[in-house]
Amino acid sequence: MIYRTQISTVLGDMSAAATEQGICFLEFTEDNRREDTLQLVSARLKMAVTDGSHPHLTLLDTQLQDYFAGKLTEFTVPLVLPGTPFQQKVWNALLSVPFGCTVTYSMLAESLSCPRAVRAVGRANGMNPVSVLVPCHRVTGKNGELTGYAGGTERKAWLLTHEKQIKGAAI
Repeated sequence: MIYRTQISTVLGDMSAAATEQGICFLEFTEDNRREDTLQLVSARLKMAVTDGSHPHLTLLDTQLQDYFAGKLTEFTVPLVLPGTPFQQKVWNALLSVPFGCTVTYSMLAESLSCPRAVRAVGRANGMNPVSVLVPCHRVTGKNGELTGYAGGTERKAWLLTHEKQIKGAAI
């Protein structure tokens, strides 16, 4: 079973979902692809979705509040990332992008030994079902420009600024 709930953050409400193994979905509620993404996760995991609570969702709420308050730089809540092998490879690479840092799509493709797969990396990045936790917001265009973000470029800018400020304060 996949348990779904809503979590309030300083950037707006987020829809979150978890299985017994971990968090499998996290998106801002205004994201128009949110329900489609959750249905895809449900189909890939072969599990039904129900509204409810789960200890992973409780931990996620706590960690998100701490992240947005500048008290947390690394999430430890377990993740379940159902996707193609290539998507999982990209999402795992995203998890290695340090807090407060950014990479470009081409840098990410090169790190995967697929320098010509920049567009495929971009598509996989855009299919990330676990926003913020798998930090797809840390990927920018070639010259550092903010490119698309399912939660909106304003949120992406806020997240990047927030992380850089926290990282700077910790030094």
